[in-house]
Amino acid sequence: MMSWRIRQAAIGIVCAAAILGAVPGAWAQQEFFTREDVIKYTPDWQGERFPDGRPKVPDAILDRMKTVTLEEAWAVLQNASFMHQYEDGWLSIHPDKVLVGRALTAVWMPGRPDIQKVIEEQGVKDHRLGAMNAWPVDMLQPRDVYVADHFGLKVDGPSIGDNVGNAIYAKSGNGIVYDGAVRDINGLDELPNFVSFVRYYDPSHHYGSLRSGKLLNSTMVSINGPTRIGHALAMPGDVVLGRNGGVLFIPPQLAEKVVKVSEATHLRDTFGHLRLEEKKYTAGQIDARWTPAIEDDYRAWLKENEDHLSVSKERVEEILKDHE
Repeated sequence: MMSWRIRQAAIGIVCAAAILGAVPGAWAQQEFFTREDVIKYTPDWQGERFPDGRPKVPDAILDRMKTVTLEEAWAVLQNASFMHQYEDGWLSIHPDKVLVGRALTAVWMPGRPDIQKVIEEQGVKDHRLGAMNAWPVDMLQPRDVYVADHFGLKVDGPSIGDNVGNAIYAKSGNGIVYDGAVRDINGLDELPNFVSFVRYYDPSHHYGSLRSGKLLNSTMVSINGPTRIGHALAMPGDVVLGRNGGVLFIPPQLAEKVVKVSEATHLRDTFGHLRLEEKKYTAGQIDARWTPAIEDDYRAWLKENEDHLSVSKERVEEILKDHE
């Protein structure tokens, strides 16, 4: 019996074929998303964008995102009604490090020669070089994260080994979120900041080109479009936060809010833990809604220590102003 994942992929192929038949030349428009398509599907982002249309969350926000916990970010997304942004169950490369970056997405489906031929011919017209697995890699920008749905393909599935991995790392300085298998894991592990979340390691090869003369394993049908990663939906330009075995895809318009909420939470936790160690307050007092007296004590502590806290002085002053 065909698995649920494969059935869903097959449905996607039918939908793609319907698009092709309905609109002349629509494949490049609807599957390999244009700048206009990306902007259309990320309407809530009002800031800077990359040439391909992806939201460009500022580097300063990415830097601050590295201290955010999954719980803190998850709570902000839930409160904003983004319910399907988290996925876990990964094999991690450099599991002790944190992955933060802007998503560039891609979708693979089970290989089908007639669809593959159409896409490869379009790739020639679009001046794309090499096999499909190199196409999104060539588009990566510094601090991007390559996010790909390879429908969990393991045996004969790895489209990323140490060569492609080195190319990804050279372009982005970052790692990947890859719902599939990688190979040459020893070589990937040698890249110091290739912090990655993948499904499997497998020593086999991926065959993704009609020119390979081998069985076609999979076909890339989307770049920079909506991408399902397990139970989550990732969009191009989402901020990827990967740590402690889980990955969150944060809509760009919420990235700054996530950071600010996290920083405020860290400060309150630091103050609460300090006062508990000093035995000034009980656990019941700190773990409940703070009284006005504790809030006053907290504000005084912020003012006294604003030059040497875990967040910038500007952020501390902003929090104090919000309290007022």
